[in-house]
Amino acid sequence: MFNVAQIRGQFPILKSSVRGKPLVYLDNAATTQKPQCVIDAESNYYDVLNANVHRGVHKLSQDATDAFEKARDTIQHFIGAAHREEIIFTRGATEAINLVASSWGRANLKPGDEILLSQMEHHANIVPWQLIAEQTGAKIKVIPMDDTGTLDLTQFEALLSSKTKMLGITQVSNALGTVNPVQYMIEKAHQVGALVLVDGAQSILHQTVNVTELDCDFFVFSGHKLYGPTGIGVLYGKKALLNAMPPYQAGGDMIFKVTFEKSTFNHLPYKFEAGTPHIAGAIALGTAIEFVQSIGLKDIAHHEAELLDYAAQQARSIPQLRVIGQAKDKVSVFSFVMDGVHPHDIGTILDSEGVAIRTGHHCAMPVMDYFKIPATARASLALYNTKEDIDALFVALHRVTEMFLK
Repeated sequence: MFNVAQIRGQFPILKSSVRGKPLVYLDNAATTQKPQCVIDAESNYYDVLNANVHRGVHKLSQDATDAFEKARDTIQHFIGAAHREEIIFTRGATEAINLVASSWGRANLKPGDEILLSQMEHHANIVPWQLIAEQTGAKIKVIPMDDTGTLDLTQFEALLSSKTKMLGITQVSNALGTVNPVQYMIEKAHQVGALVLVDGAQSILHQTVNVTELDCDFFVFSGHKLYGPTGIGVLYGKKALLNAMPPYQAGGDMIFKVTFEKSTFNHLPYKFEAGTPHIAGAIALGTAIEFVQSIGLKDIAHHEAELLDYAAQQARSIPQLRVIGQAKDKVSVFSFVMDGVHPHDIGTILDSEGVAIRTGHHCAMPVMDYFKIPATARASLALYNTKEDIDALFVALHRVTEMFLK
């Protein structure tokens, strides 16, 4: 059974206090807290394994390489990739998108080609495509959404054409919590010959992902949003596509042979992993995935859905509160505004009560522009949150109303 008290006991930071109050951490869409096993895994690398990978015949290097590559295998099976070579370690989802935009985009896009993005994308899945569009002459088209934060699929289909070369789509919106029908969108994009990159930064910790079943061409996520370390992420790409793409960065470990006349490049996945990787981070990310698997994503999703419903019920007690993002299919994110109160003031008062939320545009300015607001307050949920956390959030929000609205 899902035992939230037992789970919380594995996260040291949740025992701490903020401003004299017990910490209520509701900023999980920005980054999740780390269980002790992940902290230990990263520390253990430096304690007993510290050596570079792929380059030494001595035991430390061999053991570090084994642990590093074991993490790659763990990730492969976690997301259902067909080949371990399709798992590329990056610094995060942002670098993974930049890698695809730069390497694939520069080699394949030309004037008149179109890149299709949704109105709810994170800046990390907008700006890299803008840069490559400027360099190649390609154009960006935008899939609109409605007032609930749901994509207009009729407009999506109308925008698809033989000119569409890439669809970049978030599986779950970080600002709204909307779950997009990516499998359907992938099928439609493939029908016109377009490739699809799925941004899974917000979905990977809330639902089961199988990239083979999705048939996406690229999938990206970050370790720090999956209870793993910062500075480590993953790019999945279909093997044939990755083989055809030129290297993104150059240096050690991504080469076979270097002369001043010519260099030849390593096989996958190492062609895209120049230099010394974040070895400790990769190992700890593997441990984070094993931790999530030990609990079960299905049980995690059920627990988080109950909390989101509970928050929606509590919101009815504050007439001045308006939820931003009410798609029928959504997870984990409770974004809102309050009439007469700036979100930053909401966040400051909540912080004084020990409640950590995010305020701002959440790196999704087009979403804010659509709703004609400068920012939202965003509470976002994870497996260790409880109804007591939601109660504490709303006790603090009632204090906001007392201070600003009475």
